[in-house]
Amino acid sequence: MITPTSNPVNQATTAASSNTSTSGTSTDSTTDPAAMQDRFLKLLVAQINSQDPMNPMDNAQMTSQMAQINTVNGIQQLNQTLTSMSAQFSAMQVLQGSSMVGQNVLTSGTTLTPNTSTGIASAAFDLASAADNVSVDILSPSGQVLDSVNMGSQTAGRHSFDWNTSSYQGTGKVSYRVNATLGQKPVASTPLVQEKVLSVGAVNGAMSIQLQSGRAVSYSDIAAIL
Repeated sequence: MITPTSNPVNQATTAASSNTSTSGTSTDSTTDPAAMQDRFLKLLVAQINSQDPMNPMDNAQMTSQMAQINTVNGIQQLNQTLTSMSAQFSAMQVLQGSSMVGQNVLTSGTTLTPNTSTGIASAAFDLASAADNVSVDILSPSGQVLDSVNMGSQTAGRHSFDWNTSSYQGTGKVSYRVNATLGQKPVASTPLVQEKVLSVGAVNGAMSIQLQSGRAVSYSDIAAIL
């Protein structure tokens, strides 16, 4: 006999969990609002039929149990709606991001990727404050200085430079290092590299941008579209 104090919502959840654990191929009814509501109503009817006529369930208790199942159903439907909206938003992001294909972008990094037609590698950096002496060292894969670009004094903000990679006869990718000082004090800088966008897609619901160097970055990693 189901006692007047038993809770159909808890029983419905327990029964659903039991069904799921006994069958690896059965659908988890706790995620199906219709199945859970049907189980709840069956348990509620059974509870009413089995109650003590001398001590029936009061209206407040029945209303409370009905409110609980409605709340559970509402939360599940809201979760399904949010999941659907998230998938649509991701697809919209990829569609909008497709306009970047073929364009150059700035992302964080220090590895120089040359233009395939000109052999020129372009990069940039952000200075935290003004500097009276700025230079850029071009580094081999082993860290040896191959060349230096003297940029003199620079204001705070973003600055770009180019380096002709045709003078590099070694193997492996070259990188760069920014040296910036104001008087005797170093000035902080954030290195950025310029690369071409090859494709845009989605990975685990997030937009992924494939770059010419083979790297894949997220949209938030793009500092500028050139």
